[in-house]
Amino acid sequence: MFPKPVPQLTPNTYAFESAPMVKPTGFREYDARWLFEKEINLMGVQALGMGLGTLLHELGVKPEIVTAHDYRAYSASIKMALVTGLMAAGVKVHDIGLGITPMAYFAQFELDVPAVAMVTASHNDNGWTGVKMGANRPLTFGPDEMGRLKEIVLEASFTLRDGGAYRFVENFSDRYIASLTSRETLKKPIKVVAACGNGTAGAFAERILTAIGAEVIPLDCELDHSFPRYNPNPEDMEMLHALRDKVLETGADVGLGFDGDGDRCGVVDNTGEEIFADKVGVMLARDISALNPGCQFVVDVKSTGLYNTDPVLQANGAKTDYWKTGHSYIKRRVNELDAIVGFEKSGHYFFNAPIGRGYDDGFVSAFAILDMLDRNPDKSMADLREALPKTWGSPTMSPHCDDETKYGVVDTVVARFEAMKQAGETIDGHAIVDLITVNGVRVVTDDGTWGLVRASSNKPELVVVVESPVSEARMREMFHSVDVILRENGEVGAYNQTI
Repeated sequence: MFPKPVPQLTPNTYAFESAPMVKPTGFREYDARWLFEKEINLMGVQALGMGLGTLLHELGVKPEIVTAHDYRAYSASIKMALVTGLMAAGVKVHDIGLGITPMAYFAQFELDVPAVAMVTASHNDNGWTGVKMGANRPLTFGPDEMGRLKEIVLEASFTLRDGGAYRFVENFSDRYIASLTSRETLKKPIKVVAACGNGTAGAFAERILTAIGAEVIPLDCELDHSFPRYNPNPEDMEMLHALRDKVLETGADVGLGFDGDGDRCGVVDNTGEEIFADKVGVMLARDISALNPGCQFVVDVKSTGLYNTDPVLQANGAKTDYWKTGHSYIKRRVNELDAIVGFEKSGHYFFNAPIGRGYDDGFVSAFAILDMLDRNPDKSMADLREALPKTWGSPTMSPHCDDETKYGVVDTVVARFEAMKQAGETIDGHAIVDLITVNGVRVVTDDGTWGLVRASSNKPELVVVVESPVSEARMREMFHSVDVILRENGEVGAYNQTI
């Protein structure tokens, strides 16, 4: 019998090596994230594997799973602890080794395996670990599956059985790259800076982009799990600034930044302008809807309002559904609505056929951007950006808020804005015309300016985004107004960055 996990143990003690530690807050809405050795130990990871294997049997899927790990000092050991738990629960494990998350998703199709467990902390700081899981390709777990997994693991209600097995799949990255690049090459050589922040995508970026005809200038593509320059996060201004500087230095046509597990792609144009991923999405939506009139898009609530108001998208008959932030939520919504693409402000893009297979892959996103440039040979990336209606938007800002309190704080903020709208109160002299509450609250005023507050799904933080089609001053006014309401809650801490 395996012991029930405890929420806290002291490292370098007998107990730490003799009992599983799993902090309950590590089970997020659609994946799992912990600080390794502070919130989970290897026995805790083994318990997670037993729980996941038990859940796969409960779900009635074939008990086989693909696993892989990202490039961090401890990820391989965490993966193997997970594997021992999965095998103890009677699951056959197909291990593709070191890889990016979309490579693991691809393996579900290529190896005809229903489930996936990717060991990655994505773009989180060193010290973090996590697992992205699914049992119904191309979808990943949502709150129902994560809730049940949490229950199984924390109660140690495992069903252990014979039948577990382990198979290492050699050189699987070659199969992934061959499938990805078996397409037409670009009509013209596009000069690309590919930045990887020394994360896992650096092992593959130059080879993949070169294969479709791009002229690649690698930036921080050497694997180094200490992330010596910046975290591999294309939403982080430090990474974007480094990418900008290299684009300007080399005269590149575009800069592409890939996150730590390769499922997101950030963009800098040929003038060094850092384009937030939701605006890149509008540019791609224009391009794709011209080829597929009347097509359906899904975007997350952090994204620009241009998806609804852009005249080109309106002329192309494009339809847009604003939905919950999170790769699992958007992926499912894209599947439900049979949308051609789902866009997240974070840079997760979900391309359905004929472009992709419904899951997020930073290289598929990069291909879509390069194809857009290839189809517009007389226009630069800056030209395409400048053709969009002007809006002023903030980066994704994240004030600290403990996991145990963040959802309660968001509920309080939602109720506060609902009461303001009900009472006819204004924000900076502007009426509240809409409240979108599918994920936190997006408050929209009568001049189209909006502000969003939601709980982060994978870190002890809130998420704040503001945008205005009027002016930078209006954007800043909205930020101030939202922040004042946030500060009514003493649990809200400092921002990671601000405007």
